[in-house]
Amino acid sequence: MYKKIYITILALGLLAGCKKDPALVVPTDRVSTSSFPNTLDELNTILAPAYGNLKSIGLWGFELMPKALENSTHTGDANYNGDAAWNEMTANNLSVTNGKSQNAWTALYAGVTTCNVTLAAADFFEANKASSAQKADIDAIRGQAKFMRAFYYFQLETLFGEAYIKAGGVNEGKMGIPLYKEVPKNVETTQQARATTKAVWDFIKADLKDAAALLDAKVWPAAEIGRATKWSAKALLGKAYVFTEDWANAKTTLLDVINNSGKTLMPFAKYKDAFNGNTANEFNEESLFELNVDADNKGNYGPWGGVPNASTLNGVIWSPYILSEAGTETGARPLGYGGNLGVHDKNVTRFGYPLGYYNLVTNPAFDNTKPASFSNPAQVMDPVYKAQAQLVRTNKTADPRLYVNLVQPWVDVLNTDWNGAPKQNVPVSKPDYLAGQPNTYGWGFRKYAAIDYHINNVNYDKWNWYFLRMADIYLLYAEASIGSGDAVTGLEYINKVHRRAYDLPINTVSARDYTSLTAATPAISDPVLGTNPLRYERWAEFFHEGIWWFDVCRWRLGPQEATFYGTARNLSTPLTFNEAKSYSWPIPLTEFNANAKIAGQQNPGY
Repeated sequence: MYKKIYITILALGLLAGCKKDPALVVPTDRVSTSSFPNTLDELNTILAPAYGNLKSIGLWGFELMPKALENSTHTGDANYNGDAAWNEMTANNLSVTNGKSQNAWTALYAGVTTCNVTLAAADFFEANKASSAQKADIDAIRGQAKFMRAFYYFQLETLFGEAYIKAGGVNEGKMGIPLYKEVPKNVETTQQARATTKAVWDFIKADLKDAAALLDAKVWPAAEIGRATKWSAKALLGKAYVFTEDWANAKTTLLDVINNSGKTLMPFAKYKDAFNGNTANEFNEESLFELNVDADNKGNYGPWGGVPNASTLNGVIWSPYILSEAGTETGARPLGYGGNLGVHDKNVTRFGYPLGYYNLVTNPAFDNTKPASFSNPAQVMDPVYKAQAQLVRTNKTADPRLYVNLVQPWVDVLNTDWNGAPKQNVPVSKPDYLAGQPNTYGWGFRKYAAIDYHINNVNYDKWNWYFLRMADIYLLYAEASIGSGDAVTGLEYINKVHRRAYDLPINTVSARDYTSLTAATPAISDPVLGTNPLRYERWAEFFHEGIWWFDVCRWRLGPQEATFYGTARNLSTPLTFNEAKSYSWPIPLTEFNANAKIAGQQNPGY
């Protein structure tokens, strides 16, 4: 724990930061207030938890994605209904004691605290210990702290703020979240009322402008490539402008990133394998900010180990299934926890998959002189259907991103281990809990999932997590262009992302292009996305990345989405959406118990 005369640290049970910089490790000893930080390395040590906190259990370490956002958007379809907080996320009807939202709130504010600690320590170091030659390095640390503080406040405001600001300043006076601009020096200053939405967004934007300026000339060496950059800050600033419908500033800022960052869309050949732990794809030409993850649980159960820099553990929940050793869907084997979270069937057709459900038939190639196995199954997918399914891929009848994101039973084959056995090629299966249910697709996750190893044997993810990439910038720029009346430019940037999905040159007009902002999309008979290319491209491009929830909320698509998905396996009643409350998560009851200044400031409906 860090102790200073002039600061009080609110939360420090945080994980360490960038994996490729061994100096970025949380110290476990107490240090003297008269000698720390004494060096730049020590100042970097204080900064490290600002990054490492991203892997907290309540954030991208585990709960935020598979147990919160996946269920809120119905990307996933939870089979397990024994977790009340999880069920509330699926129903978009949270209680003020919901553990998932409370843990996110706590972890996000812990991140804010680490940034405030860093900024105070930077001031102390510069005033008392540093040489003038160290000014640029200190400013680079300040820039990272300001970027990360803005990042955490961005998440807090979009999850817990009362409403998004709309064009012309609508909703600027609504309730935002409490702002802590420095580490509280005493108990009294830990009590903060909710700022207005305008004050919160203004603070986020100011931090990002400062971060971009402080990091302007900084180029990180390979060992520190996970750190934020000037372009990370400008990209998030452009996103903040879009999320507050400041179209003019959004266009200027995002175009700066497009023209001057040196970043572009990665080619499809790289894109299709960019989410599963291929280290050659890390920090690529599309990435603006990503979470650096080592495939290492540090000798414990991933983020539950409590040791610095342990890997994340999302994939244990959204693992695909492979056939049983006897070659059946009954007894299918998950490459992680079984019976938790599958893919909602409605997502398959939303990507444009045109075929109905499949049936199992007697395997015409079954060798009855050998035991049934996954390489010699007694029953298989109807060969006629399988041939049609393969043609859908070959002809790109469905959006090719379907196969970037998901794996298809019987058609996809995974080269994976099982309980320590050597890797074997095994067909994908429906989850065992869907075996014998013919009117189900039963596809599994591919993006951010263990597809070549059994995650439950090792308890870790091995993929980096993208927070900001150029596809987001292109589509945000398209939205800002459309918002400011430039539909032609908007459509072109939508098409750039669309072309990449079909492995086409992104800057060349193609037969796959949308011809208008109301053109038909791959989403079959979809009232929400079927004739809205901007919405569809954001849904399809960032499927399973935790981004769609924020688009649903700012575009107020909740009831339409609930109607589209209809049901969820962990709920006994049809999906609904309460527009009066569900776009905002409730401020946790624990915060009301600790912060008297927010009395009476709960979000409407809670």
